[in-house]
Amino acid sequence: MKRMHIHVGVENLDDSIKFYNALFNAEPVKTKGDYAKWMLDDPRINFAISTRVKTKGVDHLGIQVDDLSELEAIRTQMSAANISTHDDGETTCCYARSEKSWIEDPSGIAWEAYQTMDDVQIFSDKDAAAGSACCVPNANQKTGCC
Repeated sequence: MKRMHIHVGVENLDDSIKFYNALFNAEPVKTKGDYAKWMLDDPRINFAISTRVKTKGVDHLGIQVDDLSELEAIRTQMSAANISTHDDGETTCCYARSEKSWIEDPSGIAWEAYQTMDDVQIFSDKDAAAGSACCVPNANQKTGCC
């Protein structure tokens, strides 16, 4: 089954966690010093916030899948529609090990399609020393994460 994903860049993580806890009437399932994530069932959404993105507000959107066959189906749809994709393959990002692909919509909004396989203790396997964000390909010099 698929789950909608929204990642929002925030200035103050603690204030934002309090706000979204009240809005969703739920606590995050994952909280780090720079990141928080809620896995909601109504609506079915993976909502994440972080201070690691360069811009505040919606950083990127996505579709999270439960298994690789669903991810391959989405990749096939993108290919059939001649949508240019960037495949990261297996990567570590936002404290998770995932298999993912990226596209941009006609307005330049980044979308990821991904399957999360495991939780990890590091934010990213890319640019860790620089403390940068990890996920969104640099097509428009935009960075963000899941």
